[in-house]
Amino acid sequence: MRNAAFIFPGQGSQYIGMGKDFYDEFKESRYVLEEASDALSMDLRKLCFDGSEEELRKTENTQPAILATSIAMLRVVEKEGIDCEYTAGLSLGEYTSIVLSGGFDFFDAIKIVQKRGGFMQSAVPLGVGGMVAILGLNQQKLSIVMESVREEDIVEVANYNSPEQIVISGELNGLKSASKKALELGAKKVVELPLSAPFHSSLLFKALNISDLESFDRTMKILQGGV
Repeated sequence: MRNAAFIFPGQGSQYIGMGKDFYDEFKESRYVLEEASDALSMDLRKLCFDGSEEELRKTENTQPAILATSIAMLRVVEKEGIDCEYTAGLSLGEYTSIVLSGGFDFFDAIKIVQKRGGFMQSAVPLGVGGMVAILGLNQQKLSIVMESVREEDIVEVANYNSPEQIVISGELNGLKSASKKALELGAKKVVELPLSAPFHSSLLFKALNISDLESFDRTMKILQGGV
């Protein structure tokens, strides 16, 4: 018998209307969206189904929206008796994986990722950074691309998704220059990802300032029933 694994998506996979078919069809999914909305004191259903792309792209909204949608779908899968032996997640998706494995309950996790998203967005203002996927360019040529923008802006390799897809992250001007250079060197395609910040880059180190860490620690204590 084959072992099953569930792998959950991260930021960039969001879109308006995601999960609506599950919400309309299954009460299990509706319960998840209602619980998430109560936990966050916001109408997450409206954001996911009827909101704007701009609002959904803001990372403090994106993170809880993707987590809630993933769990809403997972609950239906579980109801059908489908389970897994292994679970993992891509970036934000690790939180869905942790909920599935029992590390957090969903009510706490949805609060944590909203805080996480807020800290990350505060590190780099909207319109300053982003991420780009480069398709069909080998690592040797990618090194040439990165060297060409090294003195211009902060641009770094974020993810080696496959030999044919590498994601870079950084400041928007640098990403634009890197994308142009990648196409000149033979990349099949470059895709700007629908994200509001340069995730998996050194620009996010600013999210680790002491005041944020103290605030996060206080939040965790409250979630755990402390003071």
